Amino acid sequence: MLRNGIDLVEIERIRRSAQSPVFLERVFGARERAEWIQRGEKAEHLAGAFAAKEAFAKALGIGIRGFALCEVEVLHDPLGAPYFALSGKAAALAEARALEFTLSITHTGTLAAAMVTAIEKGDATL
Repeated sequence: MLRNGIDLVEIERIRRSAQSPVFLERVFGARERAEWIQRGEKAEHLAGAFAAKEAFAKALGIGIRGFALCEVEVLHDPLGAPYFALSGKAAALAEARALEFTLSITHTGTLAAAMVTAIEKGDATL
């Protein structure tokens, strides 16, 4: 099985929302917030992560229900490539559906977009 999810967000909308600690804690996990501070607190990084969470929900096939957005953390490997670190109900939903995810994020000066592909674990045809 192969499913895709895509999302596009306005960076300025996330920049304004990020002024609220409640928003940051509700939407972004502790590791994401720490990485964001370490990377220089750029709004485009948060906007890309927000878009990735929305795209994850679409690829999962249930929308944003049954899990908290902060359970879907967008982290980066040493080369800067984004990946998901799932916890809680988000991890349980992905495991129950036997899905693995790939993630790509991009942004311009005003928009951030994310593309997520969900692949069934063990699918040898892909």
